[in-house]
Amino acid sequence: MSTAAAPTRLPHFPSGTATMLDPMASPLPGSLLSSGEKWRLGSRLALAGIAAGLLVLSFVLRSLLPEQAEVARLVSTLAAALVAIPVLAEAWQALRRPSLHGVTDLLVAAALIAAWSIGDLETAALVPLAMVIGHVLEERSLLGTRDAIAALSRLGAGTTRRMDEAGVAHDIPVEQVRIGDRLEIRPGDRLPVDGVVRDGSSTLDQAALTGESLPIEVTVGDAVQAAALNLQGRLVIEVVRLGADTAIGRVVLLMQEAEQAKPPVTRLLERFAVPYLSLVLLCALAALLLGGSATLAMTVLVAACPCALVLAAPAAAVAGIAVAARHGLLVKGTAFLEELAQVDTLVIDKTGTLTLGALRVVEVVPAPEVDAARLTSIAASLGAASSHPVSRAVAGLLDPAQRLTVEELTEQGGQGVRAVINGAVMRLGRPTFLTAAGVLVPSAPLHDGPLVGAADGTTFLGWFLLADEPRDEAASALADLRSVGIQHHLLLTGDRAEAAARIAGRLGLTDIQAGVTPEQKLKTVTDLVAAGHRPLVVGDGINDALALRAGAVGVAMGTGGTDAALASADLVLTGGDLRRLATGIRLSRRCRTIIAINVGIGLGWTAVVVGLAATTNLGPIWAVLLHHVGTLAVVTNAGRILSFDEPLTAA
Repeated sequence: MSTAAAPTRLPHFPSGTATMLDPMASPLPGSLLSSGEKWRLGSRLALAGIAAGLLVLSFVLRSLLPEQAEVARLVSTLAAALVAIPVLAEAWQALRRPSLHGVTDLLVAAALIAAWSIGDLETAALVPLAMVIGHVLEERSLLGTRDAIAALSRLGAGTTRRMDEAGVAHDIPVEQVRIGDRLEIRPGDRLPVDGVVRDGSSTLDQAALTGESLPIEVTVGDAVQAAALNLQGRLVIEVVRLGADTAIGRVVLLMQEAEQAKPPVTRLLERFAVPYLSLVLLCALAALLLGGSATLAMTVLVAACPCALVLAAPAAAVAGIAVAARHGLLVKGTAFLEELAQVDTLVIDKTGTLTLGALRVVEVVPAPEVDAARLTSIAASLGAASSHPVSRAVAGLLDPAQRLTVEELTEQGGQGVRAVINGAVMRLGRPTFLTAAGVLVPSAPLHDGPLVGAADGTTFLGWFLLADEPRDEAASALADLRSVGIQHHLLLTGDRAEAAARIAGRLGLTDIQAGVTPEQKLKTVTDLVAAGHRPLVVGDGINDALALRAGAVGVAMGTGGTDAALASADLVLTGGDLRRLATGIRLSRRCRTIIAINVGIGLGWTAVVVGLAATTNLGPIWAVLLHHVGTLAVVTNAGRILSFDEPLTAA
């Protein structure tokens, strides 16, 4: 990390969670407030409602029955006492645990005590009543994000269909699902867990989790994630992760953590909370001694409450976390969202990050006078009968419906396969495997990756050249990063120099370090930090974990990333689409701008209200109401972040 104070990193997610997440730890599924929060807010509103009724009664008695002035005063006293209870309780908590929010509670309590001391019971009741409105606004400012958290949690709730040993599906609550179970996912069903497809093929819509607008095709052996919507065929999946361990569970946990976390600017402001409180109390005392007015002193106390400043950063940061999750970018804390706005260098791994991490056939080289279609048909049919990565890549060249019937299959581990097709012996494998069977194998073409040959009996048919190819979106993602000012791109990989150079050449990368160890990756990143750069480090493997933690911001690939990488990273690309890196930077910069505007509104509006209190006959009630105007302005400005949307198109 940089030499600045490092943001708090969250621990790795716990494993083995067998129940679905309750979004707010509330007994009511989908509730937006916890039971404790409901009780506190409800009791505050109840006391405020009773006090308001008593104040109205006091006003009526004083207006219509002047002879009942003492009764009216007693009623006002009771109203002031009722609203004083939560105010003084919160002020006591603020003394025990000082915070920016606590400054407001302490100043209101001071104004309340001042009002009681001079016998102004109406003000002693009205000021806390008006402040209750501000507290409700603060609670409501978080409900938009809590609504998003609850909605995400509900994506994996409800019932599902579990297969028994006889292959019959039964409806059960999702809470009863266990790792290793097989679930039937019908068209229109949403996946409740992360798993692996064991039977069937279909098209999945993952927009709810990754923000990817285009559906993906899945078949046997493919990994699938909770919250994906099955659009077409029937699937049978084996459960591999539950609850908090699923991709959607991680989103919910991170958003809950983000809601509780304090953004860096809030922590900075809180360093000045005690001096600010002392200054305001001195100003109020000066107003009392020099101006001789207790009402003016109370007005100064209330006017100086930093209501808008309390919400300036949290409202914007939490909204940014929610929007990032909607775009397939998990942010493990509000601090990292701000850090992302300042990165200036990209350090990216190759295998599984910049590339797919899986072999593809990049060229088919038929032998002279051999038809390429026949060669592909034979090789793909043989490859489909093997589980070896090379064989599976060759098998992908042909649609399953077009494959030939394979008989008498034998496989030599790591070397090749032999089978009978239409009565003839066919082989697919390494040159040494073919040579050992009596095939006259020609010289292999120049290639920096794996290659295999095919043969009909002892007749050589041709070559298949394979390689780990760049992701479809890699080139456009790198161009997009350059467009947002990340001009220096470093390809940092433990792979061979030849393989790294081939990928770099395809993507226009000129700065390459190949064959490096995890320790060398770490040193490269720390050297960049020492030189004044703020590197964005992207990786997916165990060998990337150290570098991810050392960068200004570490990003792990959510699809295929190792647990070590996911735990070390600050951000996770849930859909694995590299274009979301630039999306995250643009979102981060918008959040930073809006937070700066909010801080300006909070400070500026507080100064305006204090100025009005000092130069006009404003009164404490009007000071409270004017502060609510600033609070509304801050919350409304933060809400602009929620309109951020960058849909992905086909790469």
